[in-house]
Amino acid sequence: MNFGLINIDKSKGPTSYSVSEFVKRKLGLNKTSHMGTLDPKVTGVLPITLGRACKLAGYFIKHDKSYVGILHTHKEQSIEELQELIEDNFVGRIKQTPPHRSAVKVQERERTVYSWNLLEADETNRNFLFEARVEGGTYLRKLCSDLGEMIGGAHMEDLRRSAAGIFDESTIVRLEDFETAVDEYAAGDDSKLRAMIVPAEDAIKRVLPVVEIDKSAMKALRVGKPLLKTNVKGDVKIGKDECFVAFCGKKFVGVYKKTNEKGIFARPEFVKD
Repeated sequence: MNFGLINIDKSKGPTSYSVSEFVKRKLGLNKTSHMGTLDPKVTGVLPITLGRACKLAGYFIKHDKSYVGILHTHKEQSIEELQELIEDNFVGRIKQTPPHRSAVKVQERERTVYSWNLLEADETNRNFLFEARVEGGTYLRKLCSDLGEMIGGAHMEDLRRSAAGIFDESTIVRLEDFETAVDEYAAGDDSKLRAMIVPAEDAIKRVLPVVEIDKSAMKALRVGKPLLKTNVKGDVKIGKDECFVAFCGKKFVGVYKKTNEKGIFARPEFVKD
């Protein structure tokens, strides 16, 4: 519980921070953190790191996000012409300035929009169901408003995040079900809560390369010593400054960054006790 993640289904209304704080209070943890802010009006996938797993949040948060939503245009539009405009201006590497009410500094930055597809229009041809896959840190609301500047006005009417990195709706947990599982845990039955929590060591090896190390190195590595080339098993292809996870058998050791120092294979970024 103190080294895991839970994929919460965020509802409309609360902030991502308040959901994270709710999980922290219910589990009696010292710390939790959410991976990727969702506006209060946005719903969907909100992974929460628990306890010491918060130190690993940065390795998950950078990954791609997928969304479904409603684009509302201020006047009637052709879905074909609108899609063509999107393909020409808002797919691929784009420049975007975050909205003034955002969790980051408001300055222009580059992001990748992998896809933004209009699926269907309603009878007014002013409301369009869409799906999008974007680089982490891309603002869908801003994409919609930027498109609106080209067509006489548009805004995002509704949005739901369907995936964030390795987490999607197949593993999502409603807050009310989480609360029930915690109550059952307090009463002595941990089965539901255990099924909801993903061990951090299982999750991290799905986003970073895995390197197997020799058991003889464990004592030194536990106190933060660098990983030596002689500690690494097999022929490992890891580039300079690339991060990876070290395992000794089934035991998760930590996250390391490759270095080109003589005799040293990598230095620790995070070491699990």
